[in-house]
Amino acid sequence: MNISQRASQTEPFHALAFGRRAAELEAAGHTIIKLSIGEPDFGALPTVRAAMQEVMDGRPLPYTMPLGSPALRQAISGFYRERHGVEVDPGRIVITVGASGGILLALAATIDPDDEVILADPWYPSYLQTLQSLGGRAVAVATTPESRYQLDATSVQTAWTARTRAVMIATPSNPTGTSLPIDELAAICEIARTRDAWRIVDEIYLNLSDWSDDGVPPATVLTVDPDAIVINSFSKYFGMTGWRLGWMVVPETLVPTIERLAMHWFLSASNPVQQAALACFTPESLAICEERRDELVARRRIVLDGLRALELPVPVVPDGAFYVYFDVSDTGLGAWEFCERALEEAHVALTPGKDFGEITADTHVRLSYAASRDELEEGLRRLGAFLMTLPSREVVGA
Repeated sequence: MNISQRASQTEPFHALAFGRRAAELEAAGHTIIKLSIGEPDFGALPTVRAAMQEVMDGRPLPYTMPLGSPALRQAISGFYRERHGVEVDPGRIVITVGASGGILLALAATIDPDDEVILADPWYPSYLQTLQSLGGRAVAVATTPESRYQLDATSVQTAWTARTRAVMIATPSNPTGTSLPIDELAAICEIARTRDAWRIVDEIYLNLSDWSDDGVPPATVLTVDPDAIVINSFSKYFGMTGWRLGWMVVPETLVPTIERLAMHWFLSASNPVQQAALACFTPESLAICEERRDELVARRRIVLDGLRALELPVPVVPDGAFYVYFDVSDTGLGAWEFCERALEEAHVALTPGKDFGEITADTHVRLSYAASRDELEEGLRRLGAFLMTLPSREVVGA
């Protein structure tokens, strides 16, 4: 029997492959410092855990509507108003099975076979794999440290063709942790809007972005482009990775299309998880989330200082998410071999650039600082000892 061409051509997510190997080494008795997966170690909020325990009391838990619980959609609308100063009609909010469900719905609703989508290289790998599974074509724009590994208006105009149907942007980005300035984001959206193309903006890490010096939170794309398609999730800011719950904001005209797709592909997101997620939006919960964001900033400084001491360059300092994307060119190893050996010899799990595009595939490695301070410090110590074994250079400060 044949396996579909779609499935055969789908690449694995290599970060998960390194995670599997790390689990094997742990089972063999080794202590692994896991800096490869974007999973905050905080876990779900105490209020959310308590709400989940309450709802799992034997009461009926039927399907919700395909677009999600009205109460949760209303709560998310309120969050946009209070945190970001933008009014979002709850009717435009769609509850999804994680951000992954949102990516699939957004691309399926807007892209036909052979349509082109402009995106930045490096990218989050699921964008490419999902797009190609739907028959779309990625137009990858090679970015640079000067553009903070993000698209800009000039590069979008240069990449545009008659087949362009959408521009897809992640701000902050995975793997780089870098954000797109709101003015540049507005300019890109205006180019696409005037050419009747979709703007798909992944804001899963938006609320983990640095606030301005005068205490202003990061701006959502909806402040400059109310009709952009926005993808977000409860996984990162709210720490609910395994709960698999996300949301989209879509133009009003797209809601019926998204609803038709969602009812057949997912039916609905988990009812009890949606009910528990309501607890994310209490003052107590949001205060904890902000404490966690501050903690991640402190962890970022530990990592940046440690990599600098190890002479592992970080071409662009991140301003959000919880990733540092560093250059291993001077070690004499390619990124894949660097990660393999770091795992096998130093028992530190990292992710090679191969997951994230072409231009940095062999030269860069992603480190997730979602782990604890103690783990980060131990991981850096182990990397320093590992680097000392390489013949290519002498490491200072290891």
